[in-house]
Amino acid sequence: MNVGDAAERSGLPAKTIRYYEEIGLIRPARTGNGYRDYSGDDIHRLAFLRRARNLGFSIDDCRQLMALYQDRDRASHDVREIAAAHVRAIEEKVRELQSMRSTLQTLIQACHGDERPDCPILDDMAGGTADEKALQA
Repeated sequence: MNVGDAAERSGLPAKTIRYYEEIGLIRPARTGNGYRDYSGDDIHRLAFLRRARNLGFSIDDCRQLMALYQDRDRASHDVREIAAAHVRAIEEKVRELQSMRSTLQTLIQACHGDERPDCPILDDMAGGTADEKALQA
């Protein structure tokens, strides 16, 4: 089947499928005239990649997971470690986002939100409060 059919069946845009081929994640067969010819197995691999990417795995992680998926002699602990490392990265990102939210909430509460030009939010982004800047001058 062609890339359009593969896109429809896998749920991925044709551009993404071509990119995955370019970086070596998939290798569809070629017809005599050079056109890509996606098999049912290719569609299954594309769906696997779509799901892995939707779970937030990086391209490198997807490459490792795909290799493990295709290796029937794999050890499940290898797969588990990749997934566990990803969870740890997600947890770190959640902590970072919570910290950003807390900082922004504090700055929003400090902002009068009126017609005055002073703004604690902008002052913080600029590296300090207006009072701190006056002392440095």
